[in-house]
Amino acid sequence: MNNYKSNSSEIHEDEIDFNLIFQILWLNKWIICSITTFFAIASLIYSLSLPNIYQSKSLLSPVDQNNGISQAMKNYGGIASIAGISLPQSAGGKTAEAVEKIKTLSFFENQILPNIFLPDLMAVDSWDASSNKIIYNNDLFNEETKSWVSPSLIPSSQKSFETFKRSMNVSENRDTGFVSIVVKHKSPLIAKELSEIIVNELNQFYRLKDKQEAQAAMIYLNSQMAQTSLAEVKQVIAALLQQKIQQTTLIEANKFYIFSFIDPPAVMEKKSEPSRATICILGTILGLVIGMIVVLGRYYYDKKILN
Repeated sequence: MNNYKSNSSEIHEDEIDFNLIFQILWLNKWIICSITTFFAIASLIYSLSLPNIYQSKSLLSPVDQNNGISQAMKNYGGIASIAGISLPQSAGGKTAEAVEKIKTLSFFENQILPNIFLPDLMAVDSWDASSNKIIYNNDLFNEETKSWVSPSLIPSSQKSFETFKRSMNVSENRDTGFVSIVVKHKSPLIAKELSEIIVNELNQFYRLKDKQEAQAAMIYLNSQMAQTSLAEVKQVIAALLQQKIQQTTLIEANKFYIFSFIDPPAVMEKKSEPSRATICILGTILGLVIGMIVVLGRYYYDKKILN
């Protein structure tokens, strides 16, 4: 420690002598280099151990609010209000509701889970690009028997839902109304497949929901028609029935009921993560900082012991 050229007697104790610090770091540069090299190698090994993650992005447009269904509702809106009946909102007006619906457990359990191969979501270890083959975690899923290693390892719907949520991101552009769905997976094929399933099942869910509501309304209106003798009321009910019949027809005719694709999902050739270069750089910087802290800490600790 006597090799350090310090002018500590000429400065106040609460001041930092940067010249002294530089001397300490320079004299212990090999310790710093060793620690930095260790962290650099460790971060390199860690980054290489991470599997590639691919993402599939869908850009969606809400179905036009001025479609046939919405227009029919507008035409009979006044008549419905006279009869004291409120009409449901149009498909295009359900964008915000649909975006939130995608994120719910019930949607995953009822619409997504029955349409996917669960090991593809919960037991994938990696994807072999050369053979286009999914490699499963042998501790969880036996690929030869196509079964889980143990019944206790079968993930619950709630646990699967948590994994599903982490792999998916849904966002809505408030200015344009466009909705973006990004799905990440170790296999670009599964990422694309999941994106398509989400959109298709969402459209199907609302199509079926509105169809059932329209059919229930028709049954109710027919019963009301049979019970009334007033010509004016019958005219109103007949107009509403005509609208409901038209609505059910258009529900079946529209392939994309809530959302249509502006840019459909694709099988991406380039991974989205991890950024191995970034991991290595940050690991090296961390090693450098820790090396300097170790050297300075050791110096001031020894100095305190000697004093």
